[in-house]
Amino acid sequence: MNTVELLRTLVGFDTTSHRSNLGLIHWVADYLAAHGVEARLIPSDDGQKANLLATLGPDVAGGIVLSGHSDVVPVDGQAWDSDPFTLVEREGRWHGRGAADMKGFIAACLAAVPSWRSLELRRPIHLALSYDEEVGCFGVPRLIAAMRADMPTPALAVIGEPTQMRVGLAHRGFFGHRITFSGRPVHSGDPALGVSAIEPAVQLIAQLARFGRTLRAQGNRTTFNVGCIHGGTAINIVPGCCEVTWEFRPTDAASTAQVTQELARLLAGVSPRWP
Repeated sequence: MNTVELLRTLVGFDTTSHRSNLGLIHWVADYLAAHGVEARLIPSDDGQKANLLATLGPDVAGGIVLSGHSDVVPVDGQAWDSDPFTLVEREGRWHGRGAADMKGFIAACLAAVPSWRSLELRRPIHLALSYDEEVGCFGVPRLIAAMRADMPTPALAVIGEPTQMRVGLAHRGFFGHRITFSGRPVHSGDPALGVSAIEPAVQLIAQLARFGRTLRAQGNRTTFNVGCIHGGTAINIVPGCCEVTWEFRPTDAASTAQVTQELARLLAGVSPRWP
C-alpha cells in the first residue's frame, strides 16, 4: 500500500480523543505483522486505548524513534464540506480529520516499512504510536516507560507533528489552567442583589489577551489561548459560577515565571463586580 492508501485507511478510524483508538492500533499491528514486524501494545488502565511499539532492525542502542499520536481533535460544530473521516482530494491536497496531525506521518512511516525490511539495518528503527496526546499527552508516559524498560536507548526521536516540512529542534512548554469564579445567583429582576461570576471572568480574559499582545510586541513568542468558558444557568439568573479553561505556551523558563507572576497579579486585582 502506498502512503495515500494507508492514510485513507487511518483517517477512516474515528479516533477522536474521547473514543477508543483500538481499531486503528490493531489494524496497524496486523499491517506490521504482515510485513514480519511484531508490535507490542501498551494499554490504558481501562483497556479502551493502547500505545503501540514496534522495532525494525537489530536490538542495539542508538537508532531512531519515529513517534506519532493516534488520536485526533473533535469535529463537532465544525463546517466540513465532506465526511471528516473520509479522505478526499481537492486541488492536490488531501483533506480529512488528522490527515496532517498526524496520521499523514504515521502513513508515511508505514509505507516505508517494506523497504526498511529489505535493508540490513545496523541501527534500529522504532515505531511508537501513542494515545490521548490531544487532551494532555496521557498515553505517552506509559509508552516512554516501556521503551526505557525493554529496549536499548535510542539516539534520536522524530515526532511527526506538522511543521511545514521544516525540522523543529524544540517545542514550547505547555501550561493548562482551569479558573473557577463564584458569584451570588439571584433573579435578574434585581441583579444588584447578586454578584455575577461571569463579569470578573471576562475581565480576566481581556487582561490576559492584553498581556499576550504586550509580550508579542516585545518579541516574546509565548502564546495564550482561552479554550472554553462555561457559566450561568439561564438568561434571567445572575450567574453564580463561571469556569474558564485556558493555556499558555512559554518559550523558556523566564517566560513561564513572567506569566505566572502576571497571572497572580491579575487574579489579585480582579473585581467581583464589573467596574
